Amino acid sequence: MITNPTTQAFNEVVNGALPVVVDFNATWCGPCRMIAPIIEELDKEYAGLVQFVAVDVDECEELAMQYMIRNIPTVLFLKNGEVQAKQVGAAPKPAFVEKIESLLA
Repeated sequence: MITNPTTQAFNEVVNGALPVVVDFNATWCGPCRMIAPIIEELDKEYAGLVQFVAVDVDECEELAMQYMIRNIPTVLFLKNGEVQAKQVGAAPKPAFVEKIESLLA
């Protein structure tokens, strides 16, 4: 998992060969802490198939603004640099798995 990348590094990952799951979060956000273990599990389960990126909205304001993140947690699912799906707020693991599987279809 890539954590708090620079804008340039982020753009390289998003435009890379693998689908990307981006978790926009903050250390002070309770729901963000609730889904963090799920995102970490999925990072291991989909290693080599999907790239995971964690973005702290306080550390990387430019990226949060670029994707118009207004609520956290917000998880974006990207393929070929384009947002394919979005999950706003905490959700159970199956909700994330469903969206990841659609990226791989």
